[in-house]
Amino acid sequence: MISLAGRDILHSWGKFVFTGIGLGLLIGVTLVMAGVYRGMVDDGKALLENSGADLWVVQKDTLGPYAESSSLNDDIYRSILAMQGVDQAANVTYLTMQVRKGERDVRSMIVGIAPGIYGVKPGWPPYLIAGRHITHGHYEAVADIATGFKLGDCISIRRNNFTVVGLTRRMVSSGGDPMVFVPLKDAQEAQFLKNNDAIWQSRRRTEANPAFNRPNVPGLLDAVIASQANNSSVNAVLVTLKPGHNADEVATSIQRWKRLTVYTRAQMEGILVGKLIATSSKQIGMFLVILALVSAAIVAFIIYSLTMDKIREIAVLKLIGTRNRTIAGMIMQQALALGAIGFIVGKITATFSAPYFPKHILLMPTDSIIGFFVVIIICILASLVAIRMALKIDPAEAIGG
Repeated sequence: MISLAGRDILHSWGKFVFTGIGLGLLIGVTLVMAGVYRGMVDDGKALLENSGADLWVVQKDTLGPYAESSSLNDDIYRSILAMQGVDQAANVTYLTMQVRKGERDVRSMIVGIAPGIYGVKPGWPPYLIAGRHITHGHYEAVADIATGFKLGDCISIRRNNFTVVGLTRRMVSSGGDPMVFVPLKDAQEAQFLKNNDAIWQSRRRTEANPAFNRPNVPGLLDAVIASQANNSSVNAVLVTLKPGHNADEVATSIQRWKRLTVYTRAQMEGILVGKLIATSSKQIGMFLVILALVSAAIVAFIIYSLTMDKIREIAVLKLIGTRNRTIAGMIMQQALALGAIGFIVGKITATFSAPYFPKHILLMPTDSIIGFFVVIIICILASLVAIRMALKIDPAEAIGG
């Protein structure tokens, strides 16, 4: 039996190939959208893994430090260090802002890390690809390579200038912003720093307050102003545990005795994926459904159009006794061939375009396999319209009846 699908593809190969390319671009966008979601989840997991922490101690009744604002006194870590099972405890601050280099701004997450030894204190970048770690207490920075900064670059964070002394990779926030690590004191100043007018107005209000400006209490006003100028807050305390201790038990102990909220790594991952990424995942899911419907409509239209163009050929096949199953199989073969071409084009497009997106795109083999079977199912369903029309063709049309 002559393959009507193959014959028609060869006869109108230009229309068929260009339709397959158009369908492939839609499939490529679908795979990229799935990769965006996978990339967001991977960024969240990388954020937790790179912190080096087993527990996150944050302000009571908050989801901080990544999902909500959290503020703690920077001396809390000392009492946490005395808790049973705690190996290391380090203050950390997180601030997302624009970092300026010359005339260019880069949106980054500024991470203030506590002084200590690399590999011992949590919060430090786990590895560098160039340069060295921060060794001074001020004005040095380690930047993720995604920022575009290079060793020796001078960058501006608020009022201060920092020299990039090290470069790291895959150190990003849950939103995909590259990280810039600076000393904790500098990060505290950047996060809680007020401009000159705000400082002047605050001092003027303090001076006008008789409770702070008593004539018979010298030095009180200066002490109050000095306390207002100090930056003694951090966003969280990162905790590592001694071997053999259970994270849930230590977290419960800290919450009970320190009146703070503590999250284990599993709980923090649940917050990042279940709360921060939840809305984005729903949006991506809606886009995937819309793209699937559009792809089905395109396949149905082109198969229907090609089937309408060969009504006489189908009538001839019926006239010579060809079974309906054979005719339906030929049309379905054409739809599956169109889907195969589209998937190949889409997979190639997604693979080569993913590195050029500003956000991290993670293309999983399992998503590609699922996508292939979804395309096949869509093509089969889309071909049913054309098959139904083909089976209604009167054999008399072969002789102009």
